[in-house]
Amino acid sequence: MVEKLGERAIAVTSAVIIAIIVTAAIVGPVAYIAKPTPAPGEVTREGVENYLQGASDEELKEIISDTVSQDLISEIATQPREITLGIEHFSVIAGTTWSGAHDRAAKRLTELYPWLTYLKDEEVLPDRTIPVARDLIARGADIVVGNAEFMGLPLKDIADENPDVYFVSIIASDLSTKRNFLRYFPRQYQAMYLEGLVAGALTQNDKIGVCSGPICVQNIRRVAAFYLGIREVNPDATLYLKYAGDWYVPDVEADISRALVDTYGVDVLTHYTDSVSPLSVAEEKGIWFVGKDMDIVGQLGWSTTDTVAISFDTRWEVGYDKMIKEYQAGILEPERVWFIGMSEPMVVTSEVANEFYQGETLIPIVDLQNDNKIGIEAISPEALPLIPDAVIEKIELRRQQMMQGVWDPFMEYALVSGGTGVELPGLPIPSRGTVVKQAGVMPSDEFLLAELNFHLDGIVYLP
Repeated sequence: MVEKLGERAIAVTSAVIIAIIVTAAIVGPVAYIAKPTPAPGEVTREGVENYLQGASDEELKEIISDTVSQDLISEIATQPREITLGIEHFSVIAGTTWSGAHDRAAKRLTELYPWLTYLKDEEVLPDRTIPVARDLIARGADIVVGNAEFMGLPLKDIADENPDVYFVSIIASDLSTKRNFLRYFPRQYQAMYLEGLVAGALTQNDKIGVCSGPICVQNIRRVAAFYLGIREVNPDATLYLKYAGDWYVPDVEADISRALVDTYGVDVLTHYTDSVSPLSVAEEKGIWFVGKDMDIVGQLGWSTTDTVAISFDTRWEVGYDKMIKEYQAGILEPERVWFIGMSEPMVVTSEVANEFYQGETLIPIVDLQNDNKIGIEAISPEALPLIPDAVIEKIELRRQQMMQGVWDPFMEYALVSGGTGVELPGLPIPSRGTVVKQAGVMPSDEFLLAELNFHLDGIVYLP
């Protein structure tokens, strides 16, 4: 093998060999294309590179063992390729459960991976998406994320001119992709279903309220899963739903929340918006609140378990971790749609686990979390005695089943249209009573992400 390269080739290309073999060691198998062996006396750097690219794994190992010391190989192979993650946050970070959770995710990953750099910009609306992205790329970003669909979609327009960058946009209902324009959303609905079990057991009035942001598939999916949980333990409960029209409109959110309590009599309230207003109303009215996106008691200190019965935590880092590893592996055709559930955890070191995850080393992308406790223990100690033992057992069972990937609320139950929702291009709202999906059949990811445009029958939609 050494004779094929010649002494001169070895002398002038040791750096090239090291780079190629270290890349193989770090990122895994490379798709080799057979190239002709350079003729003796005609060795060039390009020729050797072409030859090495055509070599088999075994030939590469033999080359390295003959030309590079094992100590040097070990030293270089333990230095992963440096990656820079840039996130464009649509809102401010401080005091928000959405952008705050994305920011926290990136910072946690930098603790896990010393070779990862995190860049960010806040309050990025659609007219700034592309200029900010170009600035992040100029500063070294390898992956650029728009953390909301309405301002992340423009990234698709600059994907072709930046072929070495992964662009990522959160999914609301659009599923457009390109080779390097990726879409991402956690299966938050799994945790929201679990919260529905809690809410359905806690309500004394059999009336539960949701203050939601804009009407879109993302929010319809969330409400649907929450409602399925409620109805599983309390068929007599009614869920009242009112949209605020946007993600962060504190005054509107407060007005809706008060109306849900004062006019409709709800005694459990949740929200799919980004301000603290609905929580403040729950405190003011003395009713139970169900949180979302982050542990609003233990991590944000917004309230206490006297009001917050349960929250769930979204670990956006689980998906970002998968994307970073694909980028680091040099994958030119990465996964285009990331719809990640509780059964696809991230593995962390014990040090990171102790610092961020209450000692857990297998981190599901969403989980019940409240006052720095996880799972069943996250249920408020004040709320726990009010929940029947059978419901507690159900919550634990369903949580474990979803972590094992053997159960899902959207597989278990039929999805029957209530006749209201949002019209989508080519997709009218099914008439009330239409069984859109039969029980026992798992709907496609495309359906859940982009076609679930109707409220479930039984939900009281307040226009």
